[in-house]
Amino acid sequence: MAEHDTERYDKDWLEAELEDTLDEDYELELSEPALSLEIRKVYRKNRPATMPRERYFRELLRLQAELIRLQDWVVRSGEKVLVIFEGRDAAGKGSVIKRITQRLDPRVCRIVALPKPTEHERTQWYFQRYVPHLPSGGEIVLFDRSWYNRSGVERVMGFATPAEVEEFLKDAPEFERMLVRSGIRLIKYWFSITDAEQQLRFLMRIHDPLKQWKLSPMDLQSRIRWEEYTKAKEITFARTSIPEAPWFIVKANDKKRARLNCMAHLLAQIPYEDIPAEKAALPDRVFNPEYERATLPPELYVPEKY
Repeated sequence: MAEHDTERYDKDWLEAELEDTLDEDYELELSEPALSLEIRKVYRKNRPATMPRERYFRELLRLQAELIRLQDWVVRSGEKVLVIFEGRDAAGKGSVIKRITQRLDPRVCRIVALPKPTEHERTQWYFQRYVPHLPSGGEIVLFDRSWYNRSGVERVMGFATPAEVEEFLKDAPEFERMLVRSGIRLIKYWFSITDAEQQLRFLMRIHDPLKQWKLSPMDLQSRIRWEEYTKAKEITFARTSIPEAPWFIVKANDKKRARLNCMAHLLAQIPYEDIPAEKAALPDRVFNPEYERATLPPELYVPEKY
């Protein structure tokens, strides 16, 4: 490829990344992030064509409307839905979780993202701290990382012994079969990105002040131990993908397509139906001719700066 063609490709790629970042702002009402010139140093071949923004938003809203139908069915039927999101750091798990929950009732659909275990929790049965967060009837629970920390980060970083990892790999399928037998619909997603894509996203986090909070020392270690994580992932799939709860892999290099593909697949896993909605009627306001609205002191009001 000629030098001027390479420069043009880099510029087109950077503009596509900027558009995607701005689209996230429109969706989530974030401030405009600053893209560092350092990102220009990252060059990737064979980048897929960016999905047209109009099509993306149209499909996103359509799928979110379907998720509301699913939510209504879960509430009415008393179903228990548990969705696990796993993958490498910066793979886009949190991004798709935001789109799934964006228009749903937080009393029905909730996110579980547990911090590292306390000293007390380390003495418990490994699965114990996850059990209180499992869905009850009429709930959808999304795990942003899960008990698979043990066969992933804990294994690679040495936070769990080989014996503990082996015990987990034996116990996890049995634990999940118990959940399914209890009536929980368990769906497991792994978000897959390439080495180069993770490098790009980490660079964006390093040089974007609004995303630096996402970058932890553990994330940096994951770059060093890429191949170890790959081996741990492959062993996890081989030992824990069972008929009752198989793993589903989401290709996540393209963030927009990954979100839509995951949402569409999730909807296809659950046989939800339309729930007839009761028509709401706005009642007439009651007016009391003797009521006078009190004048409140000005210090109670938020200053109108805008």
